[in-house]
Amino acid sequence: MILDDIAAATQLRVERLQKSKSLSSVRFEAEGLPERKRGFKARLARAGMNFITEIKKASPSKGIIAREFDYLRIAGEYEAAGAAAISCLTEPQFFLGRDEYLQAISAAVHVPVLRKDFTISEYQIYEAKTIGADAVLLICALLETARIREFLAIAASIGLEVLVEAHDAAEVEAALAAGAEIIGVNNRNLKDFSVDLQNSLQLRQLVPRDKIFVSESGIRTAEDVRQLQQAGVNGVLIGETLMRSENITLELRRLAGELK
Repeated sequence: MILDDIAAATQLRVERLQKSKSLSSVRFEAEGLPERKRGFKARLARAGMNFITEIKKASPSKGIIAREFDYLRIAGEYEAAGAAAISCLTEPQFFLGRDEYLQAISAAVHVPVLRKDFTISEYQIYEAKTIGADAVLLICALLETARIREFLAIAASIGLEVLVEAHDAAEVEAALAAGAEIIGVNNRNLKDFSVDLQNSLQLRQLVPRDKIFVSESGIRTAEDVRQLQQAGVNGVLIGETLMRSENITLELRRLAGELK
């Protein structure tokens, strides 16, 4: 499965990083930085539908998405268009992401920035803080419940918020058991890359209403957004639809149902 390949590549990446900067060094650096307090959870808790707009150059399922990758311009347009937060891919091998993209974006915008990567080590959480992230992603398919709980505590200790991603009912239960406050449901089947919005609509009922629920992947139309909002979804994470758009502001307004 592709997730296993990405996890294996990530493990090698973390091992290489630790040879140039130790875990104790990156932890010391992260713990010395002030909390940014840009309110990732608070912005997703606002009334109505809240948009996490994603910046990514490529993906395993779609290949190159943006050949002209002016990530700072895109981030600025996202913020101006009213995005609640910006998600930035930093995984380098399969998504062609870079930490430098997130660093530059975080310095240029005022909205919170989510580091979208495949976190398998505490090293990556501390590293996320040092490159300017406000929040990190934890994927239930990669981590045991106890490990998620441990990583949530580490993130909280350095002022980072966490989006915990699930794909099915068992993973939603694991996220809740670990203490997740923000749960994202990925509508993409990681085995065959098919997308089904029903995944979010069905799993929404398993998450208490005092938690933040985010629907991820495959959200392309205003009708998709309307259905999710009616089901009590707090936010949507949208990447490819916006990355391929010629006018981000108009596309976000269309998705929000403001334009026909």
